Amino acid sequence: MMMKWIQLLRIRQWVKNGFVLAPILFAGELNDLTAWLHIGVATLLFCIAASAVYVLNDLVDLPKDRLHADKLKKRPLAAGTLAPWQAKIALFFLYGFLFLGSLWSPQILMPITLYIILNIAYSLYLKHQPVLDIFCIALGFVLRVYTGAQAISVPVSSWMFITTLCLALYLAAIKRRQELQQRGSESRQVLAEYTVKLADRYAQMSATGAFVFYSLFVVSVRPEMVMSIPLVLYGLFRYWWVVETRAEGESPTDVLLSDKPLMITVLLWLLVWIQFVE
Repeated sequence: MMMKWIQLLRIRQWVKNGFVLAPILFAGELNDLTAWLHIGVATLLFCIAASAVYVLNDLVDLPKDRLHADKLKKRPLAAGTLAPWQAKIALFFLYGFLFLGSLWSPQILMPITLYIILNIAYSLYLKHQPVLDIFCIALGFVLRVYTGAQAISVPVSSWMFITTLCLALYLAAIKRRQELQQRGSESRQVLAEYTVKLADRYAQMSATGAFVFYSLFVVSVRPEMVMSIPLVLYGLFRYWWVVETRAEGESPTDVLLSDKPLMITVLLWLLVWIQFVE
């Protein structure tokens, strides 16, 4: 039974909410226990918000998911192992936790609310709109970073905003590419508006933007961090290698957790930044 709830809440996908922690790293406040407390609560609340979005999406897509062989295995509502009324009760408690958490940390209420509104609009309409669907996914990551910044009362720099946006667009474009290549346009309505070649172009443009903007930030603001640039470039190369040779990439979380060289690269990047800020 526990596994069914884990699947419903998509706890594995909470890895994405690591973006909420980014501002404390770039702000150089790793030794501030109060900042860690605030950003830790913000990360937890964003995880709850993300789970609420997944549950709502599963309820909205239930009729379609029941016709999808792969989702019958991964989504307990579609498989019938959990009833819709149980998901609705879970959704009620998730929203309740968010409300209580916002009372403790009111400064993060706005970005989390925007995230939920964005994803409701995405579930009901925007996911069927080409290009807009990719930008909605990317904006979710930007809102994660903004939530972390609000939690510790630091501004989101232009560099962090545009780099996060480009990186998220890269991951979203790859996701659409893999969905289209592996299952065709029947698995998702909007995929009929894309081609693999077009998704590749989007991914290439976004990856280039993420790398260029990150490099410009390091060179102009943190020149001592220049050694992190090759790690970022290798990470982008490695991710694309996994996509091309292993036919993965539909789930960035699965790629990160399953590919050891990519995981080691991320850890090395973190170590380089931690060494600098301390």
